[in-house]
This record gives sequence, structure tokens and C-alpha cells, in this order.
Amino acid sequence: MLEKTTRMNYLYDFYQALLTPKQRSYMSLYYLDDYSLGEIAEEFDVSRQAVYDNIKRTEQMLEQYEEKLLLFQRFQERQSIVQQMKDELADELKNNNKLSSLLDSLEKLD
Repeated sequence: MLEKTTRMNYLYDFYQALLTPKQRSYMSLYYLDDYSLGEIAEEFDVSRQAVYDNIKRTEQMLEQYEEKLLLFQRFQERQSIVQQMKDELADELKNNNKLSSLLDSLEKLD
């Protein structure tokens, strides 16, 4: 479950601009703020089933966006390459502040 939550949080970060305001609200409350379906339903004066259905549809949409745009996959690949570079350059990074700073800057771009 934690892996799914982490994935949804990343997908939400990348694709939230493509969602409707209601979808953003439900996903933010459910995944980021850890609200229950009942709490969200009460907040919006709708049924728990309506919230559940909206969240499931939105999750599917986020997965479809990722299938087409691959923003999260590319982010993970970049992070992996940066980590490999850090591992390979461990000794040089200790002695070269500029190189270390550049790698840190590269990592923060995402």
C-alpha cells in the first residue's frame, strides 16, 4: 500500500495540472493529507461511494497520463543516473566542491 501511495503522490505531483479542481482536491486530501473517504465525503457533502469512485477514476487517469508522457519514469531514471554518478565519483566529490555542487544542482532540478 505504501508503494502505491508513494507512486500516486509522484503521479499527482507531475500531472495535477491536468486534473479538475475537484479531482485535485480529492486526491490531495486522500493521498497528501491522509483524509479518509468519510472525511472527504463530509467535507464535500457527497457520499463515500462518490469520493471512492472519483479517486479511482483519477488514479486511472494519472496512470494513463504516465503511460503516454512518462514523466515519472524519466524522473526515476535521472535520479538513478545521478546516484550512479555520485557512487562512481565518491572520492572526487569529497575533494571537488564544484563537482559536488553541480551534481546537487542536477538532482534538485526535478
